[in-house]
Amino acid sequence: MIGPSVTRGPAAALAPQLAQAAERLRAAGVASPRADAEQLAAFALGISRSRLVGVDELPAQAAAHLDELVGRRARREPLQHLTGLAGFRYLDLAVGPGVFIPRPETESVVGWAIAALTSPPALTSPSVPSLEPRGPVCVDLCAGSGAITLSLAGEVPGARVHAVEVDPAALDWLRRNVAASRLPVTVHEADVTAAPTASLARLTGSVDLIVSNPPYLPDADRDEVEPEVGEHDPPQALWGGADGLDVVRAVVALAARLLRPGGLLVVEHADGHGAAAPGLLRADGRWVDVADHPDLAGRDRFVSGRRQAGGGERATAEEG
Repeated sequence: MIGPSVTRGPAAALAPQLAQAAERLRAAGVASPRADAEQLAAFALGISRSRLVGVDELPAQAAAHLDELVGRRARREPLQHLTGLAGFRYLDLAVGPGVFIPRPETESVVGWAIAALTSPPALTSPSVPSLEPRGPVCVDLCAGSGAITLSLAGEVPGARVHAVEVDPAALDWLRRNVAASRLPVTVHEADVTAAPTASLARLTGSVDLIVSNPPYLPDADRDEVEPEVGEHDPPQALWGGADGLDVVRAVVALAARLLRPGGLLVVEHADGHGAAAPGLLRADGRWVDVADHPDLAGRDRFVSGRRQAGGGERATAEEG
């Protein structure tokens, strides 16, 4: 984004500019006005936020750019759309219109999944075979920008990661982030609610870990979400039907097909699904060690389960 063509004029003192920007954002209902003002000022200057402490003045062009950015943020355009980046764990992901902006809550989901995957007791039992001496096969269903995909690929030694996404706009961002990372990731254009594509079907029974952040908001919440979400995140990444679990059900069914016996499934869900999401896995009959987990704020956030060794195979075959 290029700011207004202002090349002359006196520099402006940074401190009052930041205070004014933060007040504009606070009045507009932005949740973190000071932090956003600082991030936008750093972006206007072309520096990191951590270097802002060493800046006393804004050149005229940067001040004009900051004013424009603050105006757009006050209209509740997401901060990440303005800067073009979203931080996630150890990643800086390119994001913009057409792709879901990864949230901090999902970082705890991924962290738990990685720890479980790399901790043998979490994936093995006397009746379940252990991981082979190779890098694990991981799948990210509803991959979006690639936040989960690239975290797995970058943090799990030897991981062979597959990212599954169907929306064309999100696929563009996913492929861009995968290419920039140079990590070993295979991208599949596939709908998790439909029959698996040929490339995805080849993974049947061989996957060690599936993680998913599917659309899970109940349709009744459409008038309750913040403008940054309701007006800017793609609807297909948000809404999960009347109870919010339509796509979660599809993810559970597909995961039962792709995972090897003993493979692990981790699915993010709405904070109102702490009982319903584990109930889906238990009712399905192909999962053991089903448990729900809170995020760092203590809200129910994700469910995990392990693919049962033996049993339930007829249901899996019938789905195909």
